[in-house]
Amino acid sequence: MSNLLEINNVVKRYGNYTALNGVTMNIPKGSVFGLLGPNGAGKTSLIRIINQITMPDSGEVFLDGEALAPHHVENIGYLPEERGLYKSMKVGEQALYLARLKGMSKNEAKKRLKYWFDKFDIGAWWGKKIGELSKGMAQKVQFIVTILHKPKLLIFDEPFSGFDPINAQLIAKEILQLRDEGATIIFSTHRMESVEEMCDYIALINKSNKILDGKLSDVKREYRTNTFQIGVQTANQKEVEMELREKFVVTPTNFTLLNEGLKLNVQLKNGTSPNELLSFLSNKGQVQHFVELIPSANDIFIQAINKNLA
Repeated sequence: MSNLLEINNVVKRYGNYTALNGVTMNIPKGSVFGLLGPNGAGKTSLIRIINQITMPDSGEVFLDGEALAPHHVENIGYLPEERGLYKSMKVGEQALYLARLKGMSKNEAKKRLKYWFDKFDIGAWWGKKIGELSKGMAQKVQFIVTILHKPKLLIFDEPFSGFDPINAQLIAKEILQLRDEGATIIFSTHRMESVEEMCDYIALINKSNKILDGKLSDVKREYRTNTFQIGVQTANQKEVEMELREKFVVTPTNFTLLNEGLKLNVQLKNGTSPNELLSFLSNKGQVQHFVELIPSANDIFIQAINKNLA
């Protein structure tokens, strides 16, 4: 898969403070790329450089094979965490104005706005002022004006802020649909459950440095510990647990079984296969639960940050 955005050894300093320290990453075309990190890590500085709000002190950024230049603004849609709508302007008037800034004709902008306002069932808001809308309502309007000009690259910074679960799900569905239609998406969030649901690739920045990146499934594979959560119904729970402790690394766990039985986390030792564990359990009783504990995005985030601090 080719890359839409390439960031090569980018450095950004503010006085004596280094916000980005030689950051390199590639964002594949037609993907959702999670840009992750604690507050103050450097994510916003990188987003501002991509949007050409600021310039790097050194390094290069390429969009679709070309060095990033002012005319690329029309190829980028940016939804910032701090929303930028003018509260005293009417919704429709402002949406048209922002669409024209992205190079759209008035007629085309009106046509696309009608489509999206109808899709989100917000046509009645057209004549209202932004200041009259709730945070979630205003967020819907800003989402529409971000994607309206069909940019190659979309950057969403905490896009679900202000949304209830129903509307957050609606926006998530639209973001994935935009990806499926060919858009490339940078998705910055602290909601790790959203990363699990939406991201194809991730990069993690901490203290101005990129500390990991890659395809999410590959990163999960790297952080897996070969630990299985098991539940087995057996008449000899203590004996089975003792035998497990002799063969594997065993720790307590808690989850719900339909029929109560022995519940443990079992980590395989080197050279032991999951089939060996399953076969052992099957010989001891009725296996009711057998699931590998794949590290979540939240687990990986915490482990990587803690390792970087060590």
